[in-house]
Amino acid sequence: MSDPTTPSPPTDDSPTGPGPDPASPAGADPAGIVAGLTLEERVRLLSGADFWHLERLEQHGLGSIMVTDGPHGLRKQGAAADHLGVHGAAPATCFPTAATLGASWDEALLTEVGEALGREASALGVSVVLGPGLNLKRHPAGGRNFEYYSEDPLLSGRLAAAFVRGAQSQGVGTSIKHFAVNNQETFRLVVDAVVDERTLRELYLTGFEIAVKESSPWTVMCAYNLVNGLYCSEHHRLLTGILRDEWGFGGLVMSDWGATNDRALGVAAGLDLEMPGSKGAFDGEVLAAVRSGTLAADEVDLAARRVVELIQRGQGDGAPAPCDADEQHALARRAAAGGTVLLTNDGTLPLAATGRLAVIGAFAESPRYQGAGSSQVTPTRVDAALDALRARVGAAGDGGGEVAWARGYDAASGDTTDDLVREAVAAAAGADVAIVFAGLPGRYESEGFDRDNLDLPAGHTRLIEAVAAANPRAVVVLSNGAPVHLPWVDRVAALVEAYLGGQAGGSAIVDVLFGDAEPGGRLAESFPVHVAQLPADRNFPGRPRQVEYREGLFVGYRFHDTAGVPARFAFGHGLSYTTFELGEVSVVGEGQDFQVRAMVTNNGDRAGSDVVQVYVRDVHSSVYRPHKELRGFAKVHLAPGESQQVTVALGRRAFAVWDVATADWAVEAGEFEVLVGASSVDIRATHTITVASDDVVAPAPSPSGFEATDAEFTAMLGHPIPVPPPTRPFTRNSTLADMQSTLVGRGLLALVTRVARQQAAKEFPDADEATVRMIESAVSEGPARALVAMSGGLVPMGALDGLLDVLNRRWGRVARRLRPSGGRASAPRS
Repeated sequence: MSDPTTPSPPTDDSPTGPGPDPASPAGADPAGIVAGLTLEERVRLLSGADFWHLERLEQHGLGSIMVTDGPHGLRKQGAAADHLGVHGAAPATCFPTAATLGASWDEALLTEVGEALGREASALGVSVVLGPGLNLKRHPAGGRNFEYYSEDPLLSGRLAAAFVRGAQSQGVGTSIKHFAVNNQETFRLVVDAVVDERTLRELYLTGFEIAVKESSPWTVMCAYNLVNGLYCSEHHRLLTGILRDEWGFGGLVMSDWGATNDRALGVAAGLDLEMPGSKGAFDGEVLAAVRSGTLAADEVDLAARRVVELIQRGQGDGAPAPCDADEQHALARRAAAGGTVLLTNDGTLPLAATGRLAVIGAFAESPRYQGAGSSQVTPTRVDAALDALRARVGAAGDGGGEVAWARGYDAASGDTTDDLVREAVAAAAGADVAIVFAGLPGRYESEGFDRDNLDLPAGHTRLIEAVAAANPRAVVVLSNGAPVHLPWVDRVAALVEAYLGGQAGGSAIVDVLFGDAEPGGRLAESFPVHVAQLPADRNFPGRPRQVEYREGLFVGYRFHDTAGVPARFAFGHGLSYTTFELGEVSVVGEGQDFQVRAMVTNNGDRAGSDVVQVYVRDVHSSVYRPHKELRGFAKVHLAPGESQQVTVALGRRAFAVWDVATADWAVEAGEFEVLVGASSVDIRATHTITVASDDVVAPAPSPSGFEATDAEFTAMLGHPIPVPPPTRPFTRNSTLADMQSTLVGRGLLALVTRVARQQAAKEFPDADEATVRMIESAVSEGPARALVAMSGGLVPMGALDGLLDVLNRRWGRVARRLRPSGGRASAPRS
């Protein structure tokens, strides 16, 4: 459906020990359990027991349950889990990242991957998988874009819903994240995303809405950032008004790790669970708020009840099903091929296993197969493309194949040398086909920081251009988590976007290169010719405390197709080894309910898949709208000569806009075009329909171009553009970077950074550059309160408040703190 309005036991390494006997009363009434607890016990439930576990209730037969990262594979840490959350994890299947899975446009495949990840979580004693991530790809330089599905909310939401349904079918919960408007990594813990209401509703919330309504995730994770002046962790309108009251979400809301700001305000807003456990750092403030009457006890009870419900659900209902590592790996291989996008091809692909192949690039031997940061998985094995190529050519059995290899560049840095380039050119010049493995080394994209540009490493670009000059049959295979600049694309015979294919990605790309598997992907994001063309680029990543979404609805293909600025490769684009014919297309229905029916035929001699994409355009709109918007899709897998009719439903939301005046969705009566095609620019059929409606869409402010002026953005917001908060006085939300104007602040940053590096060196003897950079950015760009929230109780809140008094030169408060009988000074607030 395209209308989003349609509705395990813990392990022995847990610090609280194994779970209860299965016969215990895990099904007892949660409200009754909460009623039997003291206020202090109820408040204690609202924070984790440690980094990955919830509190246990032994007296009620409820053991501690474990949650862990898992957007594309489990990152289960043992008892030595660290304060940074990046300690080495147990081996688990590393599936392709969301960027790869998003390119599959395949809901059935996402469900399979979800089921497999759920089975593995159950086998490892994990009760809730922290994923999937479905934040919108506002800008292609977002450092965490590899962890998200698409630049389109409909595609993101439906794929996320499919994954959630799969995982939860195994009795394991999920946590869709990061709610909401978390579209950059730079100062992500403190930045305020300033966005108008139409853009918020139509782009940044719609994917979450679809996932909530179509899959009922057990939990939702709130983001670090602020949205229009309020931290997501205490945003009542987001967490209660929209998520629960409008969308009907009935599960638990947890914080991202260290995202809690004011815990009492968070409870009142609908934030049930603080993670990780902070050893009661905020409990005193919550208790004080209840006793003073500023926080209702009923709100604490409601949050505690939801925590109990989650613990009960996470207990499991028996022994987990067996999880076969070989089967998991085989699925990961199939999924990687399913998300591989063939961008260009002059007929060189698929390859024959004869002749001389030159394989060039260190990624062929040392693959880049996943992103860096909290989603990093310790794989059960890793397939290298070079090994798979040699095996594939050797398996041909006719002795006619030969594989030559040249390193080309350093895998970690991407740098090359004259000697490496000469070696690569020599290998390419004597080959029938030269395959260059290139992309982005891990240090270029990671959680914790954004990319400065979309360029490939200079060494990769130089190598590609040299090989293409030496051999006209040069094939480039990209391993990267997001779009890159491709100035050389017209000089190569074929370009394959493999994204980050997981632990089996090396074998999968060889499957695709030789035609043993089809390149099943279609782009879920636009590849711009140059990033400077994008209106979002002028306000990305913004200022340290504020980013303004002045481009409004003009993100991705919504910009390219409306502005007439062609993308290098359009949203939805992807080639195949076979040919598909879109037969007769019809649109039937009336009012606000229609069905698009189309016959798809595979006219080639190979099996393959195609994606029927349905876009809608309002011919005469009272408010500004993009030229066209994706409103439905269907993926078909067809044998040679096979035909299949697909049906895509278009309901009310396919035609609706968010009407600011009524704060509701509204459909404007009149003519709409239904456009059916193979990408946002490859439209094969257009039908005009008449949509009936009694709604009145009020005129709304809009940008005159593709980036709102000050006056236009003010009108779109409905209030003056906020002024970022001053750096002083320092508060719990001041960053250590803010404090560099003081001697004490500089010393504190140096101390915390040194400790973080020491911890990283101990836990990661060979830590890569991206991990180190992520840790350093978290230290310098994170709020001071994170020192308390993420320290596991080592840094008490009183010590932080005292330090802030010193930095603010509030000597009277400092003196009172030092007096043995002195009372506790009031805590600085942001």
